[in-house]
Amino acid sequence: MTSPPARSHTAAAGTVSAATAPCPVVVIAADGHVVELNAAAAGLLPAARSGRRLLSPDWLAAASGDTRAVSGPVGDRFFSAHPSAAAGDSTAWWLVDETECRSLLTELEAERARTRFLNDASTALLSSLNLDRCTEVTARLATQYLADAALVISPAAANGRLPVVLCDQRGEVSRRTVTNSPDTVPGLTEALRGFPPVPAQWIDPSTAPGWLVPADFGEVGSLAVTPLPGHGVSAGALVLLRRGREAAFTDGDEILARLFAARAGAAMSAARLYAEQNTISETLMRELLPPTLQHLAGVDFAGGYRPSKDTERVGGDFYDVHPPGEDFPETLAVLGDVAGKGLEAAVLTGKIRNTLQALLPLAGDHTRMLRLLNNAMRTSHHTRFATLVLASVRREESDVVLRLTAAGHPPPLVLRRDGTVEEVETRGSLIGVLPTVTAHTAHVRLAPGETCLLFTDGVTEARGGPLGDTLFGEQRLMRAAAECVGMPAEAVVERIQMVTAQWLGDGRHDDIAVMAITAPRGSHLSAVDGTTRGRYTA
Repeated sequence: MTSPPARSHTAAAGTVSAATAPCPVVVIAADGHVVELNAAAAGLLPAARSGRRLLSPDWLAAASGDTRAVSGPVGDRFFSAHPSAAAGDSTAWWLVDETECRSLLTELEAERARTRFLNDASTALLSSLNLDRCTEVTARLATQYLADAALVISPAAANGRLPVVLCDQRGEVSRRTVTNSPDTVPGLTEALRGFPPVPAQWIDPSTAPGWLVPADFGEVGSLAVTPLPGHGVSAGALVLLRRGREAAFTDGDEILARLFAARAGAAMSAARLYAEQNTISETLMRELLPPTLQHLAGVDFAGGYRPSKDTERVGGDFYDVHPPGEDFPETLAVLGDVAGKGLEAAVLTGKIRNTLQALLPLAGDHTRMLRLLNNAMRTSHHTRFATLVLASVRREESDVVLRLTAAGHPPPLVLRRDGTVEEVETRGSLIGVLPTVTAHTAHVRLAPGETCLLFTDGVTEARGGPLGDTLFGEQRLMRAAAECVGMPAEAVVERIQMVTAQWLGDGRHDDIAVMAITAPRGSHLSAVDGTTRGRYTA
């Protein structure tokens, strides 16, 4: 009699014989001879005989006298053997077929490995919105996990060339463009159009053209082509190459390749969309950013702008300088401030700047320009208002003459050569709020070396100081301006910006814009018509 392995060696109740056991059982004496075996064990171990030493399987023969379970193959199957005490000093070994269980465990581990690969691939692919990096990561990951070499082929460019990223058998990534038709690779044309992939078993690897195979790769044993699906359109195609005839792609390999391609295609499509949107944003941003100012029509102009957040490039403050034209003989400088911050305010500044440019032929009458601008803003869908200063500038011999009109804006300051700072007497109503506009235009003459300073309330309302909550104020601005007397226009702007930034520290602030209009010292050496740039005598 024998006890089943789950019971104690000394248990008598519930014992069963080898003959009645539900699984193969072989009883082996301490000296390795078979004492007894049931029919199931005899069928499993045809060489085993009662009274003879057990020789096969060797892993079970070697376990004689062992009290621990052992396991190993028997033919094409896998068994675990569990010992229990039998009569005398013999041991009954209960053999449990674990072939299916091991197969399931192997499959489970393979599935876990595939899942880890796909998760790691998603993390790597989504770590950057750079399209070039994304295609390189796709090719490198495919070579590491799916094939001996991989190519990422993007849809044909406008010139008909196919952009290709190749990761070869050494893991080295390279870029190239090919003029060959995708029809030379079976299934590539369909993949680039986003059609379902052609099974690898249907593709003859010997038909792979030379441009598809890396140098020193050897014979292509298997070739797979799968589309890289994007957002509505194909992001390209993934080509996988394996060396050796025995390295064919299985159905499981192709399913894994498609799952990977779906992630890679989505990442590439997102990167391409980001690049397109970034290009559009850069183009629009250039139109919204204040221009670079310089010497114009015999007058020095300089400007500086700082948005309310360091993470933004545009905001509600703006300035422009329009050179004289056929219908307006004076240079028109504009500095303004739209209520609000960020992109929304910047969009309205763009509209105001475009409207003012269209009204340039009326620059001789500031009030009329402001009235028309006010009407345009009040009929728009937004509810924002704006303040601004118009400055018509012309050169009269060595002096510079200005007509200045403020519309709800802080009045400009004039930096005289004797060190005094004057506030220009100009006032006016906000733009975009009231049905009518009132404005008073002031006339100012600048002697050589004198400057007219235009600024937004981001300067005077900058909160900072020792406690971080004190306004910079008009008096501090005037003292700072007095320190700039006699400086070139660029230096005046830099100085005002620096003093304001020091006052702010790391605190939050509004948009800040500053413009300096300076009468140059001396005469222009190369000026002929008043618009030619050149050097000045000191």
